[in-house]
Amino acid sequence: MVEYATYPSLRDKVVLITGASEGIGAAAVSLFCRQGSKVTFLDFCEPSATALISRIQEEIPDAPHRPTFMHCDVTDLPRLKECAESVLAMHGTVDVLINNAGAVVAGSRGPTAHITPDSFDYDIAVNLRHQVFLTQYVVPAMQAQKSGSIINLGSTTWRIPNVRVPVYTTAKAATLGLTRTHSREFGTDGIRVNSVLPGVVGTKRQVDEIITEEFRRNTLQAQSLKRLIVPDEVASLILFLAADDSSAITGSNYVIDGGWVGDP
Repeated sequence: MVEYATYPSLRDKVVLITGASEGIGAAAVSLFCRQGSKVTFLDFCEPSATALISRIQEEIPDAPHRPTFMHCDVTDLPRLKECAESVLAMHGTVDVLINNAGAVVAGSRGPTAHITPDSFDYDIAVNLRHQVFLTQYVVPAMQAQKSGSIINLGSTTWRIPNVRVPVYTTAKAATLGLTRTHSREFGTDGIRVNSVLPGVVGTKRQVDEIITEEFRRNTLQAQSLKRLIVPDEVASLILFLAADDSSAITGSNYVIDGGWVGDP
């Protein structure tokens, strides 16, 4: 039985998470529910979202709040804004925003010569643009209450570097600049902004699509820790950055990669 840290400051806090029906996002939904937070998560995969809610109800029957799912493709900015407004209408604020959604878009792996203006715009929309605009939508409520925590999910991919996903690595590198800029812009309002940069994480999608035996062997050879990171470990770091226990931390970028590339 895994024992999770308890953060009393997260109880009854309003948490909004994107891209959270599977993987790191789903782990974060579950761990915030364990803390008694009021969680809303956005995703476009409804079957996975429904399964996640059922699993949480089974595993955490005494959770004071059931998570709320909203169907949303984060590249659809009008829908993204509508979801933000719905959360604000339900709860009056957002205390914690986790900009987690992102992916190496199908068909986007390849050299720079294969990039088109449309594919570039779509990759940026999937991995960066929504972080800017969802922050824009919820920050006024955080400013009004003079508190909030925003956590942007990046990646260590651009540090390796991986030459076959040039737009993805560009977007993930930009997350660091966005985090530092927003930490300065919103710091006077008591809002903290940090980013988390996972390495290779053994999510179902990664295992199904990327982590071959050769990939696993090469990854473990590169890492200091000779095992794959699991989603709960990344989610646990996210929880710490959301909680008051990290109240003096902002503008920072946290690598969690088993000791592969080190600090940004």
